[in-house]
Amino acid sequence: MKAKTYPQPSVELPLKLDSEPEGDPHCGVCTSLFKERSEAQARGDGSKVSDCNVELRNHPHKGHQVAGRR
Repeated sequence: MKAKTYPQPSVELPLKLDSEPEGDPHCGVCTSLFKERSEAQARGDGSKVSDCNVELRNHPHKGHQVAGRR
């Protein structure tokens, strides 16, 4: 049997270890997500931690008023 060959070497993708998003401590949504993420970390629920991080990264602060700020 003839060995399979490929035209180019395989691509190695880097492992991204981004720091956790900071969010805004004066924002109620961010504060809630911080708490939810912390609880998920405590119980070892990496999937939920990741979900919270995505929500924090995508939560908009431009164009809306954050509680306690003007």
